[in-house]
Amino acid sequence: MTRVRRWSLRARLTVVTAGLLCVALAVGAVLLSTVVQRSRVAALDDAVRARAATVAALVAGDQVPDALPVAEPGEIVQVLDARGRVVATSPTASRTLPVLPAAEVAGLRERAPVVVGTATAYDRAARVAVADPGDGSVVVATVPLAEVQGLVRALRLSLVGVVPVLTAVLALAIWVALGRALRPVERLRSAAAQVARAGGPGALPDPGTDDEVGALARTLNEMLDRLEVAAARQRSFVADAAHELRTPLAALGATLDVARTHPEAYERDELVAELGDEVARMQALVDDLLLLARVGSRPPASQQVDLGDVARDALALAVTAAGRPGVRAEVVGAGRARGDAAAVGRVVRNLADNALRHARSAVRVQVTDGRVAVVDDGPGVPAADRERVFERFVRLDDARARAAGGSGLGLAIAREVARELGGEVVLADGDGPADDDAPGLRAELRLPV
Repeated sequence: MTRVRRWSLRARLTVVTAGLLCVALAVGAVLLSTVVQRSRVAALDDAVRARAATVAALVAGDQVPDALPVAEPGEIVQVLDARGRVVATSPTASRTLPVLPAAEVAGLRERAPVVVGTATAYDRAARVAVADPGDGSVVVATVPLAEVQGLVRALRLSLVGVVPVLTAVLALAIWVALGRALRPVERLRSAAAQVARAGGPGALPDPGTDDEVGALARTLNEMLDRLEVAAARQRSFVADAAHELRTPLAALGATLDVARTHPEAYERDELVAELGDEVARMQALVDDLLLLARVGSRPPASQQVDLGDVARDALALAVTAAGRPGVRAEVVGAGRARGDAAAVGRVVRNLADNALRHARSAVRVQVTDGRVAVVDDGPGVPAADRERVFERFVRLDDARARAAGGSGLGLAIAREVARELGGEVVLADGDGPADDDAPGLRAELRLPV
């Protein structure tokens, strides 16, 4: 199917705006010519009415001159008797031929003492005023409309030529203005296309303005940053899964190969126990990897969380999973913070799991507003390693064994989830003496209040 190429936004806006301006100019031209015509006709009406009234006053005072006075070009004034014959006239009219037929004069005379209308005087359209002096005669004054009609015709002809020229000039100005206004948008489009072709990170040019284009550029850059973070998480997830899943899968495969080749080497219960441990370890690893992959995929909830209740629930689950009845675990204090209860619980659970794994005899969870500190009396973590332990799959020398050290994702998950909540996880020395071989470790979750 052939795709129909549409006009560009710039072209469409120019055509629509120029079209509306053309219509507005045409309407304005019509209104202007109408106003000019009506104003000029009104001026003629005033003049012809005044002339008829003046001559009527002269007739009534028996002061009619030999030639009736006129002032306007083409103006005609006549005094007609009751039979419609010319009694007196201006130099611009016939001395014997009335300017208007008797029937038309009679029709105008019946309407008012002085009336104005349009009639044909000597085959020309004119404005006519009829006045009654009161002695049976009638005064007829006319002014031709040819001048007004010519003026209006010339005005309309000039506007017919001016409107298209103005429309073309305005269309050109709109085209140039839209080009300048849309230039930053085109730069954004070109940069976005370049990022799409490169298939990698990039940034769009920010015009540095506070208008809609500047806001669009900043919003798009924020979106690209989030997409890059998501892509980095995906790449990290694929690399982590490929790296870490090989070991348990290889162990399962080796155990099955040995059991298949030498069935007498494994008792059934021993085989089931060994395979079960590996499957459980791999299940935990997959769950942790999926959790890390979901971090940042959507904004977390933000609500008031009772940190004391969350800490007690998380510690109870950690104690059950750790299986170390000789380690005393307790929660002290109370506090609140803003965040997602399930996410906060997962962070505290991971910190508690880590503490119970290394504690000698006690784990204490201290709760205050915006703080949850998990303190153990284990060997602690050297200051030089306290940032490294937050990296994925990092296990210190005394925790290399999988049975003791876990998957190496607990603290990484805790920090990433905490940062997604707007908080942080930091490590410090525990409550034990600094010179002791077991100073303990204090893992503190900090959240916005």
